Amino acid sequence: MQIQRARIRIAVDIPIVITTVLDSLEGTIVDLSEGGAQVVGCSLPAKTQCQIDLDGHVVFGTVRWSEEDRMGIRFPYELTEGPLLEKLEMARAARRAPIAAYQPAAGNRPPATSYAPLIQGGFGRRVR
Repeated sequence: MQIQRARIRIAVDIPIVITTVLDSLEGTIVDLSEGGAQVVGCSLPAKTQCQIDLDGHVVFGTVRWSEEDRMGIRFPYELTEGPLLEKLEMARAARRAPIAAYQPAAGNRPPATSYAPLIQGGFGRRVR
């Protein structure tokens, strides 16, 4: 069963610190939307309340699912400001840039190996 998401997840690579009442863990956000994130490199039990710290800015969340080395965190409020949203917007812009920015004249096309592929972000281990 495929779940229809309200927001498209974008592939990113953002090192963060996750803090709970009892612990502080380092991880990396590998896909992100305004409503949640997938974090690799650490995990917490499902339903754990936590906060994500990036550059002194805190975003609260709840762990929705967890595996040995990764977890999905849902934000109670969508991102509307802060460094996490800025990184999301930069990743979205970079995802669109290779197609829109490069339009070579006929005959001036570089070899096919120089084209940057679009990265399709997936959530968890599913591939879309």
